[in-house]
Amino acid sequence: MERSNITFVVEFILLGFSDLPNFQKLLFGIFLVIYMNILIGNGLLIFITKTNPTLQTPMYFFLGNFSFLEICYTSVILPRMLIDLWTQKGNISFLSCAIQNCSFCILGVAECLLLAVMAYDRYVAICKPLYYPIIMNHKMCVQLVIASWITGIPVLIGLTYQIFSLNFCDSNKLDHIFCDAPPILEIACGDTYQKELSVHVAALFFIMTPFLLILISYIKIITTILKLPSTSGKSKAFSTCSSHIMVVGLFYGSGSIVYLRPESSHSAKSDKAFSVLYTTVTPVLNPIIYSLRNKDVIAALKKILPK
Repeated sequence: MERSNITFVVEFILLGFSDLPNFQKLLFGIFLVIYMNILIGNGLLIFITKTNPTLQTPMYFFLGNFSFLEICYTSVILPRMLIDLWTQKGNISFLSCAIQNCSFCILGVAECLLLAVMAYDRYVAICKPLYYPIIMNHKMCVQLVIASWITGIPVLIGLTYQIFSLNFCDSNKLDHIFCDAPPILEIACGDTYQKELSVHVAALFFIMTPFLLILISYIKIITTILKLPSTSGKSKAFSTCSSHIMVVGLFYGSGSIVYLRPESSHSAKSDKAFSVLYTTVTPVLNPIIYSLRNKDVIAALKKILPK
């Protein structure tokens, strides 16, 4: 690549939904309502899991932390997206873009790992009920949550540095709704194969490893449940897992499509659509799924909400 074609980038322009100029204000209203629902719904789950005496168990401790993670995860993306929709400008500084990308990746990995921790909690509760209080003591729960948050940090900071140390050619426009690795690599100069490979390897490791742990946990859970003699026992055991399975399906399904599918099948429009799904739809549905399918949460909500 000619040196004259290399651009010193001080800012990027997020194109976002610029292909829908007549719907910017409508989209702003939709995403504002979604963001408020995420804050209120997940905030309410955090409040009841911390204050309600009947919800002081490892399962709800992890749920409260997961809800807090959902708020952090969406707050990295949505406030910036709302500003861009309102002003119809997508300018973001080079440093802000790098911070957004790194924060988004760290929180996304933490979410994957915490979902695996929650599956392990259900495995111990159902497959080893007599040892559950001993294995899942408060110290262990805190250590698992901390591990979920910090495990990906060194790798993802290094990966972010590699991506943003690239040279960029002619354009600084990112055809995406936030600073994500694939659209940034698209406008980079020269051979980006190694950087793209690093992104895919990291995604494969941090997405598939927790997913395999979740899968193994649920295979063992289902095997144990099917051995239970009573139908009511089976139904109760399945009900404690169903909400988690739905959240896992939503999050992993959309995330895997974006990061693990072949490069040839990528398109800007589909990437934006799936990105909206896993950055907004899953966090907004999380409180609804857990509230509607959990009697303890419903009972706790009835105590604090007006009739």
